[in-house]
Amino acid sequence: MPTQDTAGPSDRSRDGSAGEPASAAAIDVDGLELTYADGTVAVDGIDMTVPEGEFFGFLGPNGAGKTTTIKVFATLLSPTGGTVRVSGFDVRSDSRKVRESIGYMAQETSIDPELTAAENIRFACEAYGVPRDEQSERVDELLDLVDLADVADKRAEEFSGGMKKRLDAATALVHRPPLVFLDEPTTGLDPKARNRLWEYFRRINDLGTTIFLTTQYLEEADQLCDRLAVILDGEIVADGSPSELKREVGGEVLDVELEGDGTATERAAAIAREFDAFADASVAETEEGISVTAETAREHGTDLLVALRDADVTVTGFNIRAPTLDDVFLAITGEELDIDDEEVAR
Repeated sequence: MPTQDTAGPSDRSRDGSAGEPASAAAIDVDGLELTYADGTVAVDGIDMTVPEGEFFGFLGPNGAGKTTTIKVFATLLSPTGGTVRVSGFDVRSDSRKVRESIGYMAQETSIDPELTAAENIRFACEAYGVPRDEQSERVDELLDLVDLADVADKRAEEFSGGMKKRLDAATALVHRPPLVFLDEPTTGLDPKARNRLWEYFRRINDLGTTIFLTTQYLEEADQLCDRLAVILDGEIVADGSPSELKREVGGEVLDVELEGDGTATERAAAIAREFDAFADASVAETEEGISVTAETAREHGTDLLVALRDADVTVTGFNIRAPTLDDVFLAITGEELDIDDEEVAR
């Protein structure tokens, strides 16, 4: 059973020893690699630094390496190459200290449905070695933080999905970790429950907790994260703040909705790519039609619509807007993020 680590982040040095100044990095990664026994390369040379106190987002399509990376950080998997330090500790040589210094909220909740909300948190206190004389206060504090104080004595099996997620998050914080890993924490929740968790994550981040978030919801990353990284085929292909990444897309986005099957979409995309005014544009096929990102989208958007009409391609709707993270993701990965598929734990 782990014991509580009373040293804060500033008490740790980069080599994991206590009592000396620590690095300002909550996570420091140099050349991380992980290849499975069957030869599958899940992570291929990642370099990353996450400063203390940052709300960091990790995005990528299914199977890109997100889950593998976060499991390495949480010491659930051992890297096959590179160096990874979490809270100043090496994940290989100081894995116990890493685990004591982090909270980890997996995709699936780990609470006991037969225990009450208070009992679940108290059990986590015991597991993490929170002193007995502090446990009652800690339980009350966390129930209040996740807005479950009024159902403290109800069994978790009676809770909604959102309530279970909030309780699960509370159990990950009983030892007051300076760093929390959230692996797609709101997948499957309704918008109201998701927003409640967003408020909670903002609150603990405002209190100084570093948060590392993987998510399938680009709006979630846009709303919560100070900085993002996009992983594709085991490599980080873009990073920056949400606003910086949107600016890199460039220009504005013309969304065109079309009537017909995939053939109409292919024809429309070909016309847009050959359109002189959009010579440097990014053209992508979407479920509804096509999306054109260009500096001249507003100026020449109607000209493209005329060209599509002349080619007997039926336009059912169009819109010109500023880029979103969905556009960033599409431009970088070449595909839309599908939140209906289950995450592939690569």
